[in-house]
Formats: sequence, C-alpha cells, structure tokens
Amino acid sequence: MPVVVVESPAKAKTINKYLGPDYTVLASYGHVRDLPPKDGSVDPDNSFDMLWEVSSDSKKHVKAIADALAEDGELILATDPDREGEAISWHLQEALTKRRSIKKDTPVSRVTFNAITKDAVAEAMAHPRQVDMPLVEAYLARRALDYLVGFNLSPVLWRKLPGAKSAGRVQSVCLRLIVEREMEIEAFRAREYWSVSAVLATPRGQEYEARLTLLAGKKLDKFDIENETQAEMAVQAITSRDLKITSVEAKPASRNPSAPFMTSTLQQEASRKFGMGARQTMSAAQRLYEAGYITYMRTDGIDMAPEAVHAARDAIKDRYGAEYVPSSPRMYKNKAKNAQEAHECIRPTDMTLDAKAIKVTEDDQRKLYDLIWKRTLACQMEGARMERTTVEIGSDDGEVGLRATGQVMLFDGFMRVYEEGRDDEVVDDDDKRLPQISEGEPAEKRGVTPAQHFTQPPPRYTEATLVKRMEELGIGRPSTYASIVTTIQDREYVRKDKNRLIPEDKGRLVIAFLENYFRRYVGYDFTASLEEELDDVSAGERDYKDVLNRFWQDFSAAIAETSDLRITEVLEKINEVLEPHLFPAKEDGSDPRLCPNCGEGRLSMRTARSGGAFIGCSNYPECRYTRPFGPPGMEDDSAIPPEGKLLGEDAGDEIRIFKGRFGPYAQRGAVTEEQPKPPRQSIPKGWTPEEVTLEQALKLLSLPREIGPHPDDGVMIWANIGRYGPYLKHADSISNRGGTNANLESIEDVFEIGMNRAVEVLAAKPKRGKPAPATPLKELGEHPDEGGPINVMKGRYGPYVKWGKVNATLPDTLEPDSVTLDQALELIAAKASKGGGKKKTAAKKKPAAKKKAPAKKPAAKKAAAKKDVAEKE
Repeated sequence: MPVVVVESPAKAKTINKYLGPDYTVLASYGHVRDLPPKDGSVDPDNSFDMLWEVSSDSKKHVKAIADALAEDGELILATDPDREGEAISWHLQEALTKRRSIKKDTPVSRVTFNAITKDAVAEAMAHPRQVDMPLVEAYLARRALDYLVGFNLSPVLWRKLPGAKSAGRVQSVCLRLIVEREMEIEAFRAREYWSVSAVLATPRGQEYEARLTLLAGKKLDKFDIENETQAEMAVQAITSRDLKITSVEAKPASRNPSAPFMTSTLQQEASRKFGMGARQTMSAAQRLYEAGYITYMRTDGIDMAPEAVHAARDAIKDRYGAEYVPSSPRMYKNKAKNAQEAHECIRPTDMTLDAKAIKVTEDDQRKLYDLIWKRTLACQMEGARMERTTVEIGSDDGEVGLRATGQVMLFDGFMRVYEEGRDDEVVDDDDKRLPQISEGEPAEKRGVTPAQHFTQPPPRYTEATLVKRMEELGIGRPSTYASIVTTIQDREYVRKDKNRLIPEDKGRLVIAFLENYFRRYVGYDFTASLEEELDDVSAGERDYKDVLNRFWQDFSAAIAETSDLRITEVLEKINEVLEPHLFPAKEDGSDPRLCPNCGEGRLSMRTARSGGAFIGCSNYPECRYTRPFGPPGMEDDSAIPPEGKLLGEDAGDEIRIFKGRFGPYAQRGAVTEEQPKPPRQSIPKGWTPEEVTLEQALKLLSLPREIGPHPDDGVMIWANIGRYGPYLKHADSISNRGGTNANLESIEDVFEIGMNRAVEVLAAKPKRGKPAPATPLKELGEHPDEGGPINVMKGRYGPYVKWGKVNATLPDTLEPDSVTLDQALELIAAKASKGGGKKKTAAKKKPAAKKKAPAKKPAAKKAAAKKDVAEKE
C-alpha cells in the first residue's frame, strides 16, 4: 500500500476516508525539520549551507512514516499546495532519505489538491509530479534571510538599546507602519469647520433633509464656514428667504459585487464583521479546510474554477431565482505576479451547503463559513440596480442654495445575499430615501441647524487594515500575514486596544534605531523588491544563492558599522532623530528642550530597565522632572509615569504605583539612603495597574497577613501573594523556606480567609513524599556479564540507556523502542571507556611512600580511567 503523507491528523482522517484501505495515510504534523535556534545554522561563508535538524516532537512522526515505508515501499507527499507545503514535502523526503527509509528504487511523488473533496483528491492522485525545487529554493531563501536578519540584527539591538527584544526582516517593516501612523496622529492638529442643514417639507407634508451648498452666490468648500459666528449668519441667510425646488435629476446607478475571498480580504472582512484577529481567522479557516468544507485558505488568487462558477450559478438560481443570475459568468483577474503562487480563491467546496447545513459546532467556524459562502455566491450574482436622485433647492435671488440626495433600490441583486463591510464609518447621504419631489414646488422650512465639526486624524491600524496596507505595499505573503501581526504583539512592541494597534515605547525606539542605522532594511520598497526576487526564485527565473549573497554583502557591512557604537551615542542619536516629534517648537520661540521644572537642565529621552522610555531632565537627581515618552500634551491621566503614579498618602508616606522590570507594584514611601528598599508589593494578575486605588494599594502593602497561630501546634499561619499567586504559609516566619504552603483560589481569600478555613486548606494539602521512580521506555534485561538491569530511559536532553550509574545517550538515528540489548551493551561499553560513571572496584594498595606535601586530588575522570586499566590487566 502506498504511504500518503499530509500535514494534519484531521486532514489525514478525511483523505483516508476518500482513498480507502488501499492506502496508508499519515500526518507529518506540520514541519518536521527546522534550523536550530543558535548561531551558525546558516553559513554565509560556505555557500549559505543550512543546518537542519528533526525536532524532538517530530521524531516519532518521522519514525511512523519510516516504519510504514518499510512495509509499503511507495511514498506520496500530499502536503498543502503552497510554498510552505512544498517545503514540508522536501524536508520529509530529505529526512527519510537520510534515515535510509527512501532508497534508490523507492517511488516518491508529490500531489496537491486545492480542496479536500473526493473528486479533488482523486484528480490529484491521477496526476502526480515531483517536488517543485524552485518553490523549495524560494522557501530556503526566505528562511535563510529571516534567520540572517534575526540572528545578526537582534544582538545589535540587545547591546545598543535596553529593553529591545529582537528584530525581523518583515516584522520590523510592519512595526514601522504602525509607528509612523501613531506619529501622524500625534502631529495632527484638528481644524474646526461648520456645516448647515435644513429640514424641509413638500406641499404634501413629507419631510426630507438638505445641506447648504451655496452661500452669497458662492459654492461652499469644506472649510468655508470656519466658526460659530459664520454658521449663525448662514442660518439667518436661509431662514430669511423663501426656498423652492430648482431641479430634480434622477440617474440610474449600479453596484457590482466584490471579488471572492483571498487570504488578506478574508482576514479583513472577518475583522470588520466579527472582530476576529488574523490568527483566529486562519485557525478557523484551517479547520474548515481540513473538514473538506472550503478550498485552501492561504492564497493570493481570486479566480474560481469553471466547475465552481457553474455550481455557484446553479445554487443562485435554485435559491433566489433566474433573475439573480447574470447572462454570463463573472470573471475576476488574479493579481498575483507569480503563476506558481496563484491558487484558486477561498470558496465552499459545495455551493449548495449554507452554514446551517454543515456539521460544525464551533461558532467561529460557522460564522466564517457563512461569510465565505455568501461572498462566493454574491460574486456570481447580478449587480444591484438603483436610481440616484439629486434635488437642488434655492432662493429666488440666487444667494442661497441647498442640495438633497437619495436613492431608490430598483433591484437588490447581490446585495440580497452579501455586502462588503467598511473599515471606518462613512456618512453617505446617497443612501437616504427621498419623498416624491417636483421641480418648481416650494420647500417649506421646518428647521435649520448648524453643526460643528473637527477634522479627524488618520485612524490607527486594525489587524485588517494593516494586512491591507502590507498587501498594497507588496510586503509579506498570504501565509505570513497572521504570524507577522501576531509576532509584533508577542514581542510587546505593539498592543491591541479596542481592536486598534498602538505602538509601545520599546517598539518606537526599535524603529527609531533601525531607521537611523539600518534604514534600507526597513524600507518599504526594499522589502517589496526582495519579495519580488523571491517570487522570481519560485518561478525558476533567479538563483536563490545569488539573492542571498547580494543581500548578505551589504547587510553584514551594515552590522559591522555598528560594532563600536556606545549606548549613550545611540540614545543621543535617537534624541536627535525624534527631536521634532518629542520637542516640537513652542509658539513663543523659547527652547522646547529646556526643563520646565528647574529651568536649567535640558530634556532628553531616557530608557528604563523595563524597556520603557520617558522624557527626563539632564539635572537628575537634583531635578526629578519626567514626563511620558512622546510630545508634550499627550499625557494620559490614567497612565503610570516613570516616577510612579501617586495615589495619595498614608501615615505621612506617599503611596505610588510603579511599572517595574518584573511587573507593576505598589510602593510605600520613597527610596532614600536610610531606606534603600521601601515596602513594596506586586500588583496581582487580574488587577489593572492603572486602575488600582489607594485603598487597594494599602491592602497589598499590608501583606503578609497574620491569620493566627495554628490550633494544633501554635505555629503562625500567614496569607500572602507570591510569584505563583495567592497562598497560605504555615511556618514561624513568612520568609522561612520550610513549613507548608497551600494555594488559595482567589486574591480576595488573602484578605478574608479565617482560621477554620485556613486549617482546612492546609490539611487538604498533599503530603510530600519521595518522587516515584522513572518508568523505563523499554526494558532490555540484565547485563550478561556483571548483572543489573539495562533500560532505555527518557531524559531531559533525549532518550538514553541506563545501567547502574552508566548513562549512555542514544544517537539520533536510533529510536528508543528499536534498541536491542547488543546495541545497548555497545553504547554502555563506549561510555564506560570514556569514564562515564562505570561501577568502581577497589584499587590495589600502594606501598607506603615518604611523606610529601599534599598533592592535588586527581580528577574523577582520570581516576576512573586508571581503574578501568587495572581491571583489564
């Protein structure tokens, strides 16, 4: 039976059902090999050789495939139909060849299917091919580039910029987008303007709304009415004149449906309609794909297979009628430049199944399937037809003019099923319905209202709009969007608040550093052109090692140029770069960097050990003025500044909340020479540091709390909050390492638990005993010469053979459950010959010698080796 390898067990189960008992279908569980996370895994000096290793979690999966191949002798690689899937197939082939599971005469083929349906799988199996090496080489180039940037640029950040964690080739460019948008928002200055609208009525008493467009015979622009006084004058101009309808114009209009989903548009729409993040969306889509409900979900293609188009048209006709089916199918042009990367759109595999008909229990999957199904049907439906009406209203003297707009839906078309969402609210007067209005009839005034407006800054990115912008710039690819957006949040460079992405201080500093010292490598054009080169590699039009070589020559030189930089020099340079942002010019012309507190020191950016940044005075510690990182006036009253947030006083001491290196904490009093370590207590998880009150802080600072002596032995019972949460301690002192600790369920228990309950909790604490002996992975029997059991054990650093005190590590090529006694004896002998803990025998007594100065004690290894020689003699 041929062995078919897919990526996930869910996918294997579905495909096995289609292929039947003549095939063995196994899962690789994703990638089986990766670059070890250490320096030297990619060698630029040796043609960019890459050192791959099978991960510990993957060894058992590779072994299962190897065992199946030993019986069946044919391998079919059926991983996902994209660059990552091609790479997994290549890794599997390489790993199995290295194990000698694939021999010269072993048939190996590659198949791909865009959907996990019986027909798609059968079609794929009928057209096997070999692993596409240009696609693999594009993967290798991308992986090598990401590794070289990460392992060479991140150490520069660690040394030169306190608090920075790491940098990535694409992630840093993505972070730059978010930081630049935040700086646009901070530099934005709102501009006031006014509009005037009137509620008018027809002679039949039907009301409608119109807005002022003409004043004093002049067409109004957005900012022509600048203040309330001008707005009131405009209101008077309308109310003092009679109005009539000067023209009514109705024009036909139409709207066509959006293209079917690809990866980026699916993530955007799921975010708009359901608030789902990129990772959450892709996780739900992955499960729908593996269950056979949708086509492959990592794609930049929007074209649809002809049979799917016909199926969609049939489904539309059956559900909504023939009038909703256009005379010819709608065709959508694929935007992908590289044909090898251009897959079909994301669509249902069966157009007749709506969300109610599929067997899915998870809400995320059901909502996402409904979105995909509706968008797919809508993309093949007739367009919506409507009539847009524009009504012009004016005064007889031509001094005042108003306009009312609206529309009438003549045929809803695709909008009966689906309408694309918007990233931001847009007020559209065209969506309003108008009553019947005739030219020449009077317009009765029933109310004239001025409205104040202010221009708005550009909105912060959501995950959806960020992915959209990355796609526009050509940064990243469908398989990477979710991981890129997630990584910059995991590194705490960006936080998400109300679905908007906001850069943290450390993220802004990283970008300031990179833009100054590695500007080219966070450039949008450079990153996009590099992506295009990788696409050329996947098309077989460029050699991937040439791409790597040209990149590395310039990048390694840029790294070398930063070797002599000092931290103070870097911070001063960042101060200089960010000066227009951090210290904008004042209206009175005074020095914007002069300290407002002491009037002598100069303000500059400082970094805290926690990785945060703030603005401080150069006269520290004499002057302790600080303000949050960013331009003046951007302070958040609820935020915790570097000097701590003052909550109030208690017994003459200031009570403050700080953000420390190991998390937020409450502190009583200040750090002084007499009191270098004032009382402190960490803010427990679940409490928002910015919202902690004085009362809560005082409760925390009162800890540890004495509950009382234990009724049995008189030893004190304490309640406290520790590193792992709330707990009880039964000991003479809270700092005593002995005694008994028992976890409490909630923070409130620390302050409220009484003696009776505390005794019960401590009594329920399991008593400590000796740990249970480790269970062998495999028992091999007794040593044939010297006795004693020989077992294969599971160790911290991998499986090993154990005999007495001898522990011999198993080589990577030997699986634990396949070890024989003879093999174990060889490993034990080899280990013992190196002094690896073999049982010692008594050494022969040497004749007494003259008393000398005490010699150094010989190393244990040498002593063991000498005794081995004595035994052999």
